[in-house]
Amino acid sequence: MSRLGRGLAAIIPVDVMEAGRSPNRSVDRDFLRRIPLDRIRPNPEQPRLTFNGPALEQLAESIRAHGVITPILVRRDDHGEGYILIAGERRLRASGLAGMEEVPCWVRDSMDAQDQLLLALVENLQREDLDAIETAESYRRLVEDFGMTQAKVAERVGKDRATVANAIRLLRLPSFAIEELRAGTISAGHGKALLALADDNQLRSALNKVLTEGLSVRATERLVARIARPDSPVRKAGPTVQVEKLGEGLTRALGTRVRVESRARSSKGRIVIDFGSKEELSRLVGLLGART
Repeated sequence: MSRLGRGLAAIIPVDVMEAGRSPNRSVDRDFLRRIPLDRIRPNPEQPRLTFNGPALEQLAESIRAHGVITPILVRRDDHGEGYILIAGERRLRASGLAGMEEVPCWVRDSMDAQDQLLLALVENLQREDLDAIETAESYRRLVEDFGMTQAKVAERVGKDRATVANAIRLLRLPSFAIEELRAGTISAGHGKALLALADDNQLRSALNKVLTEGLSVRATERLVARIARPDSPVRKAGPTVQVEKLGEGLTRALGTRVRVESRARSSKGRIVIDFGSKEELSRLVGLLGART
């Protein structure tokens, strides 16, 4: 089972996963039932903001032909009169397009807002449906609104901690850069490189160059370095293979991005360690054995 699969299993209780196979018919009635679409309200914790029209129509065609194969996960609302969607919004929307009047649902009443967000997030991550900002916002909410550590978020969604920390850092970008990330015209890697520019005007100029010239992430990093340190001597040669391997080793060991920068015509250089929060800085200080 993949790491994301384990993350999903950690969120959905065994009794829900196994209810359909249970010999106890009362368990089936408690958890698996067909519910009219008009009694199901959207998940307020849904991290995904956009849905692809053609892909949704293709799913609707499949549902017209074969029905809803995988039940949708819902919980009863606070009044007990309707249901709130927890996971399966694409299936629910496509069922509506397909003209379905009701859909099969697992009903789970003991799920709180944190678990709703986690489950919707994992479901979308498994299909890689979220853009970089939707993912970052979901991680941020789990940390800030629900008090989870970045390490705990990483464990629950099946990612490494550095991935979660770097995703959250993207939210520091100005709105015009975030819009490009949402549109998919730049990648998360471009966004991370642009974060090194504190001045919005410089960042806008760099972003425009990235877009007009179609710069790669590596080329963007070099561009940002030139803008951030215009008076620094330009290195004619890039880092040696040995230096790059040392940087990659430190990145793996510390769980965050580490750059080893050597100077031209010299054996000297510097090590730059990225951190995305006070919590992450404290963790790195502890790993390095420094005293505070």
